[in-house]
Amino acid sequence: MHLITDVLILGNIDDARDPMPAIAGLLLVAEEFTVQPVPWLDYEHIPFKEFSAVDPARLDRAVTWLEARAPGTRTLVCCRAGMGRSASVLIAYFCCSQGMSYEEAVAFVKSRRPGAMPLPKLHETIEKVLKLRAHRMSRKARSTHTPRVA
Repeated sequence: MHLITDVLILGNIDDARDPMPAIAGLLLVAEEFTVQPVPWLDYEHIPFKEFSAVDPARLDRAVTWLEARAPGTRTLVCCRAGMGRSASVLIAYFCCSQGMSYEEAVAFVKSRRPGAMPLPKLHETIEKVLKLRAHRMSRKARSTHTPRVA
């Protein structure tokens, strides 16, 4: 396990199967695994293929799930080895939610998880997620705007 921030932890499948009691949330992003979470754990499985580009909608869903638990829930993000998919989700979270540039987010995660390797085309996928989120916010703003009646 690697502490990325005070509340975000990057781990592997063994960490997911036996989480520390201080963990309150678990996001498993390995397609080939499932776990039976302990009852007290807020658990989500959003499967990504290993060594493959990520679907922007799935990456957005993972970032949104993390945002809903931040900043107060200690959350473990896991894949098979804790190096590719889980690191990529955290990089996306820092770009989409914390305003980091892609380069800053990669350097930040790699400084706390040596060996972290972003998935193929992650930078481009994050750009697509940012556009999806901006479009969603724009639609939401238009739907809550009430026109003036003269």
